[in-house]
Amino acid sequence: MNFSDFKFHPELYEGIEAMGFESPTPIQEQAIPAILEGRDIIGSAQTGTGKTAAFLLPVIQNIISSRKENQTRALVIVPTRELAIQIDQQMEGFSYFTSVSSIAVYGGGDGQLFAREKKALTEGTEVVICTPGRMIAHLNSSYVNFDGLNYLILDEADRMLDMGFFDDIMKIIQHLPKERQNLLFAATMPDKIRTLAKKVLRKPVEISIAISKPVEKVLQVAYVVYETQKLPLVTHLLKDRDMKSVIVFCSTKLSAKQLGRQLKKVGLLVQDIHSDLDQKSREDILLQFRNRKLNILVATDLLSRGIDIDNIELIINYDVPQEGEDYIHRIGRTARAESEGVAITLISEQEQGKFSRIETLLEKPVMKAMVPDEFGEAPEYNPGKYRGRGYGGQYKRKNYKGKKRQGYRK
Repeated sequence: MNFSDFKFHPELYEGIEAMGFESPTPIQEQAIPAILEGRDIIGSAQTGTGKTAAFLLPVIQNIISSRKENQTRALVIVPTRELAIQIDQQMEGFSYFTSVSSIAVYGGGDGQLFAREKKALTEGTEVVICTPGRMIAHLNSSYVNFDGLNYLILDEADRMLDMGFFDDIMKIIQHLPKERQNLLFAATMPDKIRTLAKKVLRKPVEISIAISKPVEKVLQVAYVVYETQKLPLVTHLLKDRDMKSVIVFCSTKLSAKQLGRQLKKVGLLVQDIHSDLDQKSREDILLQFRNRKLNILVATDLLSRGIDIDNIELIINYDVPQEGEDYIHRIGRTARAESEGVAITLISEQEQGKFSRIETLLEKPVMKAMVPDEFGEAPEYNPGKYRGRGYGGQYKRKNYKGKKRQGYRK
């Protein structure tokens, strides 16, 4: 199957070709026809499966087919400004040869940005991609008119609920026409998503693509270490390696800042990125990373979802994430499209319980690499033994005398 089978408008198809899209992904094959038919959708698909195009393309097609002057036709609500910008960029690419307009509406900017958003919302930009808080700020001023709106899209809905946006979403929906098409996409389908879906969707078509499992092209490896071994090991993994694109994930802003400083000291082209930076700084860093002026990002989970950067060669989990779903989204940054990738996780003693739960979610163990001799003895991987204990370093790896410290062990 290819995109020409959908019988899109020639101007839209020209944008698809210019974007380099050839064959639809499974989520696109299933979602696009249902959306074109006017059905509500509840879609479950992991990051990197093409769900953005799955909802943008049919919405653009329908807008072209039934133009309404000076009206907002589609509202896309997303959890973060980064995702809003990313979707707007794809929107611009797909609609380049059409007259369909769009704008990303998100917080963190100056008064000029807010004024530009107000102008677009007042005049009726056809596709609005927004974060909940920023849209609430505009709605509170009573100049937003959604009377002509036909489409509501909730993207990364599970993440929005995790971030506490349920009430904001419901408040925004109160300002929308009751007769509209609703599209909800999430990586996972916990009970709270089902509850939201019942409130918003009407007889939806359910689409499920590879729920909560990493793509097979990701080689997952873990090192079991003491906390003090993490920094020298990650330096060893990155220094003097010809890697063009690496993301190192940390669980806290403090950890990301400290690691970024240490890696710069050894001469690596690295920058840390987290919520303490203003929006322009974050955008500049991401642009440098995309343009290969930086080859290493040290990031918090700010980047684990919704950032579309292809050809990431290596993901390193400097800290084990709190939840299995965060692990899935972190390592989902690599092995995008047709490429392959590697995801390495450093597991301290206190983190073994968390990583064991991740392996349960994965339904298989992750390969454990032997820590090089130069870093000294390392702990054994025994989540049951270390559960509830500190990480003072009193436990040593045993029973490996005489074994070659190379390759992987399970």
